[in-house]
Amino acid sequence: MTLFADSGSTKTDWCLVSGRQPVFSCHTQGINPAHQTEEQIRNILVRELLMQFRANVAELWHESRGNVDVRFYGAGCRGEAAKSLKAILVGCLSVADGKVFVDSDLMAAAHALCGGEEGIACILGTGANSCLFDGEKIVANISPLGYILGDEGSGAVLGKLFLNAVFKGGLPKTLCEEFFESTNLDLDDIIRRVYKEPLANRFLASLSPFIYKHLDVPELEAIVVENFKAFFVKNVDRYERKDLKVNVVGSVAHYYEKQLVEAARQCGYTVGKIIKSPMEGLVANVLK
Repeated sequence: MTLFADSGSTKTDWCLVSGRQPVFSCHTQGINPAHQTEEQIRNILVRELLMQFRANVAELWHESRGNVDVRFYGAGCRGEAAKSLKAILVGCLSVADGKVFVDSDLMAAAHALCGGEEGIACILGTGANSCLFDGEKIVANISPLGYILGDEGSGAVLGKLFLNAVFKGGLPKTLCEEFFESTNLDLDDIIRRVYKEPLANRFLASLSPFIYKHLDVPELEAIVVENFKAFFVKNVDRYERKDLKVNVVGSVAHYYEKQLVEAARQCGYTVGKIIKSPMEGLVANVLK
């Protein structure tokens, strides 16, 4: 039995697999050891994941957990943060230390998008990341630097660019008025959510549905395209491999596919696969 987890900053997809067949899937809040405390992560595992196991597959989990392999792929899973998360998973899930594997969400994306082939694999969701994958391992990675210093192309940066345009006259007045009315937000609310409350990246990315709904506004669509162009110029260009297709996973890539393909074209790239979630490809390629 293998328990797979693919975690971004907003949500974690879980899939319990017997042999090669999924037997139970569920979702929890995102788990990112770079942004959350150990207590916050434990609460998610105990109050969200294990509660769903008890409600849906209690007998199967109880009988199998001593022999379950846990493969957790997530944002922020590197160095000491990955070691800390591994220890938390061992404790909360009551599995052996040697059966827990923690790696980056980027590796999950590479497996899901490229399989055993060479390619460029990218993540465009709440956050952003990219790599050059040789079919077995990541051979080059430009650090995305997070939504404050980087994360071009991400939902969080898209939200930041949108708010900047709202308050600095970059969008039609009628659109700005509709935004304030539909969200019940004002400048004070936004400043508080971004600078004083935790998980500002999630708040910024949460503005994406409003943006998507109004892509018929040329000035707004241009912001989306420019966000993606910055992703190509500041990240993908560094691999110097325009001969390879750019494959992308994540909700932002999925919903803004048209604008992503246009940005890639303007930057001299061809987009290959675009998938919303890597779980299906991840399970198939890791267990083959």
